[in-house]
Amino acid sequence: MCNGSIMDKLISFSVPLMISSILQLMFNAVDIIVVGRFSGSRALAAVGSTTALINIFTNLFIGISLGANVLAARYHAAGRGKEMSEAVHTAITLALISGIVMAFVGVGASRMALTLMGTPGDVIDLSVVYMRIYFMGMPFFMLYNYGAAILRAVGDTKRPLLYLIAAGCANVVLDLLLVIVIPLGVAGVAIGTVTSQMISCILVIRCLHSSEGDYQLRFSKLTIKKEHLKRIFQVGIPAGIQSTVINFSNALLQSSVNSFGATAMAGYTAANNIIGFLYAAVNAVTQACMSFTSQNYSVKKQKRMDRVLADCMILSVGVSAVMGVGAYVFGAQILKIYTADAEVIRCGVEVLSITTVPYFLCGIMDLFPGALRGMGHSAVPMLLSVIGTVGTRIVWIYLFFPHHRSLFFLFISYPGSWIITILMQAVCFYFVRKQCKMEIFLDSADA
Repeated sequence: MCNGSIMDKLISFSVPLMISSILQLMFNAVDIIVVGRFSGSRALAAVGSTTALINIFTNLFIGISLGANVLAARYHAAGRGKEMSEAVHTAITLALISGIVMAFVGVGASRMALTLMGTPGDVIDLSVVYMRIYFMGMPFFMLYNYGAAILRAVGDTKRPLLYLIAAGCANVVLDLLLVIVIPLGVAGVAIGTVTSQMISCILVIRCLHSSEGDYQLRFSKLTIKKEHLKRIFQVGIPAGIQSTVINFSNALLQSSVNSFGATAMAGYTAANNIIGFLYAAVNAVTQACMSFTSQNYSVKKQKRMDRVLADCMILSVGVSAVMGVGAYVFGAQILKIYTADAEVIRCGVEVLSITTVPYFLCGIMDLFPGALRGMGHSAVPMLLSVIGTVGTRIVWIYLFFPHHRSLFFLFISYPGSWIITILMQAVCFYFVRKQCKMEIFLDSADA
């Protein structure tokens, strides 16, 4: 990551990660397609109504895994093997503890949280079943994500892809078995998801255990070192809070969608799954930007850091523009894969019509915080993202949406919040980069 041409390395790093995320979404889409086709629109709405809540519960800890990624990337680039090993064991221990905590919290709080979101009475029981089973798999989910973050930190995005393919294929088979052959409905797709998470977890932990590098995992060494935990938290907690609060705004949007009834909820569920593919693509580039920036920051290569951001910008805008236009043009045809209900498809198209084409703005918005986290600055980007994204959406939902009640008008808040956040993040990046350049200059003068 620190030498040679950048764009080809960014592509070789981000494409497997992008494919991994897209495949994961495709396997998740199978859940939605199977339950929508064979269990009806009510079951489809039930699964979809849990998405924002699940993200609120889990994204704090998933955000913290970004801190583990940044720290491991720095230690690996600097050749600090002992610190790297300690950071790996600290991260995996944290993942296990957080997964167990999330399992208890999610199972216990599911019904209350869904009730607070205004989930309709004809959907809520199915939603509770799905959420409770899903959260039982949280330890597997957390361990896979933290393990994959460590592998990405050392430049390995291919093996997590292979593990995800294996787990996803198992998920598809189980979905078909537990919904069509054994008609368990939403419980069936939840069981399939948890089982696939367990498979991916076992594979990534086995990989870390059998490796010969400084990121080798030994269960006897599992512990939490305070100094590494502190550094992981410095980057990870702001990232996790940002993601959690943004998903809180998405939960508010979900509540607004719920007010239109089960049909609109089903349409939004399918449309949101399509939007998820766009996010997976731009997020892979953001992850690459963060890892490349972190390694180059550790060896003080300022110009290369700038080039990383510029190349990531080109890559993110190109990919998201192509996929966004494709989703807009073929949205109705794609939605027919999820459901045959014409009204559900109409609602889904209404959401896609305002969110897909401008999605490249979301990619740009995420790149600045990614680069800043790679340089060790996470708190201010978090605050700006919360103010720009969440603040805009809350104002929109409570001040403007009640006077123009339609799905299209509700989701105008997406591109509007992206533009406002980009402006604030760009200003922040300018000043942090200036400070970073001065620090590198002073270090060189001292040397």
